[in-house]
Amino acid sequence: MSEDAAYFWTKDTDGHTRIGLTKAAHEALGEVKYAELPAIGDKVSQKMAFLSIEATKAVSEFNCPISGTVVAVNPALKTDFSVLNSVVDGEAWLIDVD
Repeated sequence: MSEDAAYFWTKDTDGHTRIGLTKAAHEALGEVKYAELPAIGDKVSQKMAFLSIEATKAVSEFNCPISGTVVAVNPALKTDFSVLNSVVDGEAWLIDVD
């Protein structure tokens, strides 16, 4: 498993695959201050950069764990990136991919 893969969880949600940050990502990055995500309609490819995060410990780009088209972006991230600091499973989600 690559390091990037350890930073993401995936879950089937309403026929799509939801991608979110794992506890390992939180531990490695620290508090997330900003994230640059793909937009709805963008194509993402497995093992290709899709996410940039600015956090207290690092500024990092991450590769996508799957390929597809972005069908949803966590709406909370439009105004507040603190939701990405949650270590509760399912809350720190980024995008849904079809």
